[in-house]
Amino acid sequence: MMSEEISRVLGVDVSKDWLDVAAEPDGSLQRLSNDTEGFKSVIALARESESERITLEASGGYQTRLVAALLEAGLPVVVVNPRQVREYARATGRLAKTDRIDARILCAFTLAVQPPLRELKDEQAELLSSLIARRRQLIEMRTAEKNRLTLGARGKVRKNLKAHIEWLDRHLRDTDRELRQLIERSPAWQEKEDLLTSVPGVGKTTAQMLIAQLPELGRLTHKQIAALVGVAPFNRDSGTLRGQRTTWGGRDSVRAGLYMATMSAIRANPPIKAFYERLRGRGKPGKVAMTACMRKLLTMLNAMLRDHKPWEHQMA
Repeated sequence: MMSEEISRVLGVDVSKDWLDVAAEPDGSLQRLSNDTEGFKSVIALARESESERITLEASGGYQTRLVAALLEAGLPVVVVNPRQVREYARATGRLAKTDRIDARILCAFTLAVQPPLRELKDEQAELLSSLIARRRQLIEMRTAEKNRLTLGARGKVRKNLKAHIEWLDRHLRDTDRELRQLIERSPAWQEKEDLLTSVPGVGKTTAQMLIAQLPELGRLTHKQIAALVGVAPFNRDSGTLRGQRTTWGGRDSVRAGLYMATMSAIRANPPIKAFYERLRGRGKPGKVAMTACMRKLLTMLNAMLRDHKPWEHQMA
């Protein structure tokens, strides 16, 4: 139960191309573009007016990127069910049967209903990370059991291996379903996953791993994020190693996932493929070229989350 009623709110009516933003108590109304610049304007308006709630209705996914940007900015955003808003508006005589919900109605609903914030809990982030780790463990166990099966196991041992593989497959499906549901409950995570998986070579598993285990992605410079993961070259100017560069440290699990994504990107992502072939053509060893491609892919992903823009060929 809320101890104090809110009085300063924004209502945002979201369509494919536009954001209609109403403010109370001053009664202002303005139209902004549904893009990064529009998001920045909404954030600035919310901060300037010290809004206690920014209310949007679920509108077929058009609101997801804005909600993610507002959450990233630490603002008090709520997404409400359009049916609830419509029932309120009809009951108060603000909406006829064929009228559409608009930004001012969202403001009135917010002031009357005082919807609570549904902030992302630390426990949810921990759950996501643990599910990612468990999925990796299940895959490793399944691979080991399949290898044992191919070595020619017979009789009860073969039967036992098959039963265990089926058990692992079932639990892997359950884990994937839990991951999907957890991502879908967070607009910010959903937008990150959509952005990351727009990159050729980056699948849902890699995207979920990055969301869980590299929350700094999109918030640091390209040099800082590369150092954090452990793909930034460092000087080793001592003895016979003078002038050479190496990578070390970082987050092993993130680097392993990024390595697999880069392997796929070298085949499916034209800019990464061209970059790898160019490095190899200059005589760079395969390991050096691969690390450089990992760093390039990570830089692209970092910029995408920073700017809330999907992958485009021209980005590379």
